[in-house]
Formats: sequence, structure tokens, C-alpha cells
Amino acid sequence: MRLSKVSFRYRRRDPFVIQGADAELAPGDIVELTGVNGAGKSTLLRLLAGLTRPTKGTIGGRPAVVGFAPDRFPTGQPFTVAAYLRHVSRMRGGARWEPWAERLHMEHLLATPLGELSKGGGHKVGLAQALMADPGLLIMDEPFAGLDAATRAVLPDLATEVAGRGGIVVVSDHQGGLRALPALRHWTVADGGLDEPSSPAPPPVPVPDELVTVTVQVPAGELPRFLARMRGEGYPAREIEESAR
Repeated sequence: MRLSKVSFRYRRRDPFVIQGADAELAPGDIVELTGVNGAGKSTLLRLLAGLTRPTKGTIGGRPAVVGFAPDRFPTGQPFTVAAYLRHVSRMRGGARWEPWAERLHMEHLLATPLGELSKGGGHKVGLAQALMADPGLLIMDEPFAGLDAATRAVLPDLATEVAGRGGIVVVSDHQGGLRALPALRHWTVADGGLDEPSSPAPPPVPVPDELVTVTVQVPAGELPRFLARMRGEGYPAREIEESAR
């Protein structure tokens, strides 16, 4: 897959968001894409996926099957999670979605309406629909954001599996979630240009989250579902009995 002098702007008189990008991608490549907020990372990912056309230049050799997991999954659709994944499966020739629901730790979300998902839950649905058709090009936009620890730990393995089948993986990620992969390539977007530095910038030093205890009241009939959802999102939720007054 090759990008040749790719430039993009939203309107004719706007400045270019991406300008003169040249790059090659080979089967088995895993690429980490970094850059400051607003640098054009998401725009570049949409160009790679074929969802946006370049203003100038060409992108050739794109694999036939593309999986795209956006930064924000569009949850404003009249489906539960399971119904949506079944719908996508039918559109993709009966591709199996159940194994991805298991691997992404989202079984507890299957009966949840899309509109009720947290950001992390939406990410899981976006990842499942992107992976179910065995993509030759997998693009993930900030996939680690909002995920629970168990699902975050799975993502490097998933990227490696796609690449091991001869696929290409491009991931926008400012958290350094793939840095342990030995053959990881590094792209950076700055001032409209695309560069591949010899070594990546160090990932940000994680700041321990301050522990905050929040007490909520839930109707008794909703408690099991509420607890399952919170625990699935990585929160140490537990049931307590209200003391007599």
C-alpha cells in the first residue's frame, strides 16, 4: 500500500490538514501514529481507510477488506449491542462476531442499547465490528482510551494476529499501548507533514488516578445488571447494604 503526495483540506480555501504525505506499508506492518491533538491523525486514518478522498495525491494498493474502529463509535442507532453486531455480520457475509465479544470482554454489554454505552463500551463494539471480517487493513483510532485493563491487555495480541496473517495495522495512540511490540513502526503527524522518526517519543508517564469512592442508589431489580456493567468497565463496584435509620 502506498501514499503518494497525499494532501487533504476540508474546503478550497482552508489550510491543508495533511500535505504531501509519502509512505509505504507492507503486509505484516504495525504502525503507531502519534501527534498532538488536532494535528490530523484522525483525518489521515480516514484517508487510509478510504472513507475520505485525498484533495491531491493518491493512495494505492489498499487491501480489499478494511476494518475501521473510530475514536468515537456512533452510538445513536436503534440497536442493542448484540443486534448491531448481528446486523454487521449479515452485511459481511455471515462473519462471526461472537468470538470477538468474548475476547473483548463485552458479553455483559450484549443486551445494552447502543445509546447507553460508555465510551469504553462503544470502543469495544467498534473494535468487534472492525475485526469480525478478518481485515487486510485494520485501522484503530485511539483504541486504548476508556477501556478496562483486561481489554487493553488484549489489543497488542490482536494487532499481532492481524499482522501475522499478512494484514496491515495502523493505530493512532498517544498512550504507548503497543510500544512493547518489537517490529513496531512509528509515524508522526506535525504541521501537516507525515514523518517516520528512527525512534518514537517516549510514552507519557502514567499518573496514578486518585481513588474516589462514589455511592449510588440503584433499584433492587437493576442492581445485578448495574454491577456487571461497572465491573466490565473496570470499576471495582460492590454492593453495600443501607444502614437502618
